[in-house]
Amino acid sequence: MPPSNPDRRRALTDAAIGLLASSGVHGLTHRTAERAAGLPTGTASNYFRNREALLVAAAERVVELHLADMDAAADRQTGEPDLAELLTESLLGAATVLRDRYLAIFELRLEAVRRPELNRALEGLQAVATGFTRGHHAQLGLAIPPERVPALMALYGGALFTLVTAPVGTVTREGVQQIVRAMVPDVPR
Repeated sequence: MPPSNPDRRRALTDAAIGLLASSGVHGLTHRTAERAAGLPTGTASNYFRNREALLVAAAERVVELHLADMDAAADRQTGEPDLAELLTESLLGAATVLRDRYLAIFELRLEAVRRPELNRALEGLQAVATGFTRGHHAQLGLAIPPERVPALMALYGGALFTLVTAPVGTVTREGVQQIVRAMVPDVPR
């Protein structure tokens, strides 16, 4: 087996994310990922023994990108933290700029219902994301008790699904703000 090349592996997983968003889980194969990444035929099987391993790697890459985005958002935060504004910016960016990434994760989550290995991977990644979110909230001094973070994440996920699956170009800041006000009741209306 050839030595592992992290750039090729990342190119394949990034291509997989794009394919999941554009073609769904059934449009993702080793060959389509190779084509989308501009890599020779057979490359994907050197990195992922089967399709399920490619799906798991795509899920891991999505979470890696999400955690990096959360770090960047926390680094940009200045002054008094405002949960409503953080949620608005996060949902707006996820539903527009990062739409493909989140379409991919919803495809993966639906497929995980039928694939135990993928489900186990996503459960583990969910635990990491929950811990990470709790840490960020504490770091920012947000008044969300740690035990409420999973519920807030569930509400966020539902809102994100609604926004990401809306027709392209229809998501607005005002619409997202209305959703956030419903999610976080102490936000002024």
